[in-house]
Amino acid sequence: MNQPNESELPCYPAIVAAIEVISGKWSYSVISQLCQGAQRFNQLHRSLTGISIQSLTDTLRHLEQRGIVIRKVFPTVPVTVEYALTESGMAYSEVLVQMRDWGVKWGVQSPDNGTNSTVGVP
Repeated sequence: MNQPNESELPCYPAIVAAIEVISGKWSYSVISQLCQGAQRFNQLHRSLTGISIQSLTDTLRHLEQRGIVIRKVFPTVPVTVEYALTESGMAYSEVLVQMRDWGVKWGVQSPDNGTNSTVGVP
């Protein structure tokens, strides 16, 4: 990637920070799933086909550290933990919708039918 020129430098860190949120393989999928509402760990794990428990744990920690996801612990026996998007996470989901729209309009042509590929809706 080319280095930004001086006129781009003020916004460059903000763009890098925004991209860092979805840098993990499963970040987009977890955010998309949580757009449907708060979920417990096992609900998320069942709904995200192919993700390992460790990958889900790492992704949730990553998103929690960046203020996208909040972890709520309920004092039950056994302890119940629920994950939800923060206000920042809900705002970020709007960014993902815009990225999807861009992908639909300008995305890579699908080799099988010549149509633009689509990105899942958060």
